[in-house]
Amino acid sequence: MNYDVKDLSLAEKGVRRIEWAGNDMPVLRIIRERFEKERPLEGKKMAACLHITAETANVARTLKAGGADLMLCASNPLSTQDDVAAALVQEYGIAVQAVKGEDRDTYYRHIRACIDHNPVITMDDGADLVSTIHSEYPEKAAQIAGSMEETTTGVIRLRAMARDGALKIPVIAVNDAETKHLFDNRYGTGQSTVDGIIRATDILYAGKCVVAAGYGWCGRGFAMRARGMGARVIICEVNPVRALEAVMDGYQVLPMAEAAKIGDLFCTLTGDMHIIRPEHFEAMKDGAIVCNSGHFDVELDLVGLKEMSKEVNYGIREFVDEYVLENGKRIFVLAQGRLINLSAAEGHPACVMDMSFSVQALTSEWCIKNEGKLEHTVHNVPGEIDETVSRLKLETMGVQIDTLTPEQEEYLASWKMGT
Repeated sequence: MNYDVKDLSLAEKGVRRIEWAGNDMPVLRIIRERFEKERPLEGKKMAACLHITAETANVARTLKAGGADLMLCASNPLSTQDDVAAALVQEYGIAVQAVKGEDRDTYYRHIRACIDHNPVITMDDGADLVSTIHSEYPEKAAQIAGSMEETTTGVIRLRAMARDGALKIPVIAVNDAETKHLFDNRYGTGQSTVDGIIRATDILYAGKCVVAAGYGWCGRGFAMRARGMGARVIICEVNPVRALEAVMDGYQVLPMAEAAKIGDLFCTLTGDMHIIRPEHFEAMKDGAIVCNSGHFDVELDLVGLKEMSKEVNYGIREFVDEYVLENGKRIFVLAQGRLINLSAAEGHPACVMDMSFSVQALTSEWCIKNEGKLEHTVHNVPGEIDETVSRLKLETMGVQIDTLTPEQEEYLASWKMGT
C-alpha cells in the first residue's frame, strides 16, 4: 500500500476515535450496509482530498465497503488527525497520504500521489486536487467520471473554471446540497469554530465584541453560537441582501474599517482573500484575536501583518502567534490563519457530518451510474439524494412527518383549481 502517515503505532487510538464518531453517524452506517451488499463502486479507483478526521474515516470506510479502491490526502496541512490516518492504513486497509503540520511541498506531494493513483472519481475540499489535475495532469481528466466538491471556496473556484471553459471534468457541488449548507455549514461550522477558538485561547465569549466577516451559512452559524454564549456580535458583509438579513436577525452591521476599532475577536468566514488587511490590523485594540474559518489562510493578510510588525513570537501558546506592531500593540493570530475549527479543534461534530458524507457517498454512486453522460460543468446534487439523506436522518432521530394525500398531490400539480 502506498501511504505516508506520521506513526502507525497511533492506530489503536485512531480506531477508538473513528468508532466513537461512527456511533453518531447512523445514516452513513445504513448506506455502508447497503454498499457492502450491492458493491456499486466495485473496482473503481477513487482519490479524496479531504480533512483526515474521524468523520472522514467513516465515509472512507463506506466507499471501500462499496468496492472502491480509495486513496486519501489532506485538504489542509493542519487538519489531519494523525491517529486517524494511522488507523485507516493499519486497521482498515485504506491508503492515506497525510501528516499533521506538513509543509507546502509535502502537501502537494501527497496530492500528486493521489493523482498518480489514477482515480475515476475524486472528492475535494477546496478544489486543490482538481486544480492540480488541470494544471499538471490534464491528460488524466478524460478518465474522471465526476468529482465531488464539499466547500464554498472550492465551488467558487470550480464555477470560475467552468465559466472560463477550463473545466475538463463533471463536478457535483456537494457544498450546495441543502443537507450540506443548511446543517453542516451553519451548525457544524458554527459550533466547531467556537470550539476551536476556545481550545486555542481559553477565552470567555460572554461580554466580548466578536466580529464575524461574512454572513453566508458559515457566518450565520458562528454568529448565532457566539451570541448564544453572551458575545456582542458585529457582522461585516459586502452583499446587501445578506447584510440586510443580518440586521433583521438583530446584529449590528459595520464595515470592517469601523468594526476593527471595537472588536475583541475577529473571525473570517467568506471564501475570499484579504478580508482583514494592514489598515484593519492597525486600527485594532491591543490584544485583539484574529482567526479564520474560511477554507484558505489568505482571508487574513498575514504577509502584510508581518511586514508591519516589529516582532513576531510564534507559539506563545499552542495555535497562537503574537504579532507586535511598531506602536507596541499586540495582535494574536490563531492557527497560522488556517481553519481554526479543524486546526485547533476536531472539526464538525459527527452528527452533522453524517449528512454531508452520506451525500458524498450517494453522489459517488450516482456519478458511476451516469459515467460518460455528464457535461463538463458544475452540477447540483440531485434532489432525490438530498431527500433520501433527510428522510433517513429523521428516521434515525425517531422523527415522523406527514405525507401528502392523493387529493393534495393533485391540487399541487394542477393549475385549474383556483379560489
